[in-house]
Amino acid sequence: MTKSKKYPVTRRDFIKVSAASTAAVSAMSLGACNSEKLPEPMKRPFGKLGFNVTTLGLGGQASIQWTPEDVEPEKIILKAFDLGINYFDTSNLYADSQLNYHKAFKHLNLIPGEEGYNEAFRKSIWLTSKTAMRWGKTGWPEREGVNNWSNGENVKCAVDDVKRSLSQLFGDGEGYYPDGAYLDMVLCHTLNNAAEVDVLYEGLETPLSSNGNFGALVALRDLRDGTNLTGMNPKEEKLIKHIGFSGHANPPAMMDMIQRDEYGILEGMLVSINANDKTKMNMQHNVIPIAEAKGMGIIGMKVFADAAMYHKEPRWSQTPADVFRKVGTDELPSKPLIEYSLTTPGVHTLIIGIGQIDDDPMKCQLVQNFYAAQIEPDGMSVTERKRIEEQAKSVKPKSNYFQAIEKESLSAPRDAKITNDVLTWNTALADEEPISHYEVFRDGELLAKVEHKPQLLKSQPFSYTLDKPGNVVLATVDKAGNRAETVVA
Repeated sequence: MTKSKKYPVTRRDFIKVSAASTAAVSAMSLGACNSEKLPEPMKRPFGKLGFNVTTLGLGGQASIQWTPEDVEPEKIILKAFDLGINYFDTSNLYADSQLNYHKAFKHLNLIPGEEGYNEAFRKSIWLTSKTAMRWGKTGWPEREGVNNWSNGENVKCAVDDVKRSLSQLFGDGEGYYPDGAYLDMVLCHTLNNAAEVDVLYEGLETPLSSNGNFGALVALRDLRDGTNLTGMNPKEEKLIKHIGFSGHANPPAMMDMIQRDEYGILEGMLVSINANDKTKMNMQHNVIPIAEAKGMGIIGMKVFADAAMYHKEPRWSQTPADVFRKVGTDELPSKPLIEYSLTTPGVHTLIIGIGQIDDDPMKCQLVQNFYAAQIEPDGMSVTERKRIEEQAKSVKPKSNYFQAIEKESLSAPRDAKITNDVLTWNTALADEEPISHYEVFRDGELLAKVEHKPQLLKSQPFSYTLDKPGNVVLATVDKAGNRAETVVA
């Protein structure tokens, strides 16, 4: 954790100006919303990526995508820069989001090739976009359960989406992008299921042929490394610096996505994490620990459940009317929700979409989110985290519509088998408490306790060597003492 000493503002000062509820903020007044009076933002190491990221990032949705008539999205982006935020998010699925960033980038001299281009400034920020095209080449086959979609009319594969992003962010929006334009990271957007993981890894786990088709990952690797193994990067351009994926629907599929990466491709993950995470199969005890152990940069999203914790029913946003434009509510303040997500072990930053900014800092979502994000990774006790979980569940119990797998009890170890006297298994799935260890029994006798650690690769399962045959039972035990057993044939 790093924090600038330029502005000597204490944690107590942050709390004073960060609203606990709308009733509290209405009684306070700080005058004009002058960002010069704000402290420089806290930062955290962004996994192993060599970048210190601000704890608050700017999401590319809300008013930057679904723009109300009286909101200027360009000004939201400029204000985020003014606050010192250095992580910026967008996508090829977010309507005019990338074009709105382009308008702000022109003001900030972030367009390569234009007079006054500030290359050092460009290097000081992290810009991520996304593609939901699963295939790396045109002419792909239809597969059941595999979504391929983009807002680009002429986008036929993931490579097209990357170039569309660069054109909209830095070029003419019609296909041209200037020399020197790049994305810090491209995410395979909104991973839904195991079938999509299979497609993404084609050409890596299967033979790669430029005459056939292949998944997005191997094509994105060409754009990252400046190679042309796929035939999709004939100019051997380096258009992106890092590759990752995003997901909110399916923890086992997301775990599989990470654990199949034998190739050093995935470096970042955008994951849903909020106080209602445990009302479904959760991310915080299943997906996030694996990504953290692999050194991936981890970005949290859906902090307010895409406003379903506030004014909107639990469904996807569709119009500007779905954009929430207040600072929390009396019954569910925004500040502790932000703090909950940022004190989830492994999370480095949060992207939050902004409905509106305001000259009054007490009404300005961006300023209030900024203050709430000034928290250390261990800045909230376990007791307080549980209290916030209960509060969120009591107010909006069904907010997390985007987490597709319903809550399940602690699972037994998965894929357990015995081969040549070696017992192996893949990680169990946790429920409300993290997994502590596994227990190996033979003929009713406890042989061993094996510590649970995040399983980094499918090719490296947990294992225990048996010295003689017998009836073997394998159990998962979580930190609350809950158990789940399986008989191993």
